[in-house]
Amino acid sequence: MTDLAPLTALGQSEPRHARFGALTLAERPDIGLASLALRRGTAAPQPFGLTLPDPGCMASVQGVEAFWTGPDQWMIAAQGRAAEDFAAAVRQQAPGCSVTEQTDAWVVVEIVSEAGGAALLALAEKLVNLPPASLSPGRATRTGLHHMSVFVIRSGDTRLAVLGMRSAAESLWHALAAAAHRTEI
Repeated sequence: MTDLAPLTALGQSEPRHARFGALTLAERPDIGLASLALRRGTAAPQPFGLTLPDPGCMASVQGVEAFWTGPDQWMIAAQGRAAEDFAAAVRQQAPGCSVTEQTDAWVVVEIVSEAGGAALLALAEKLVNLPPASLSPGRATRTGLHHMSVFVIRSGDTRLAVLGMRSAAESLWHALAAAAHRTEI
């Protein structure tokens, strides 16, 4: 039997990191993802103590985040839980809901700014056609970035995460790194 070694979405054994002035890009393969959808007649659960957010918003509690993806649908994300069956944990927290494992379908790139939120907005201006209000802390939205459909999640003043299809991980990284290089402060 061949010895298999796990690779990140960007094809390496270790997550990719890069620094561009005050901005740091980091691949986050440790984040577990699961989609949650309400079934007809099911009340909205509060998985892990989260109140499921409204459209365009995100919520977080103790390392677990949720953001709206469509009518009665959310993505649940948890730091450090990619190696486990995260969907099973969400399913236990949301009985009667449809839950699907999503961890291996996405690449998560986190962008951290040491220069505050203005640097993140300057970067976002080069990447997406969104009004600044949709990128304020506590907001999440799906948009186009180059030729890709991505989710942009602003969990805090100095943090922005971009979720893209795993099959386009290298293209997403290239777009983010090129824009960060042009934005270098």
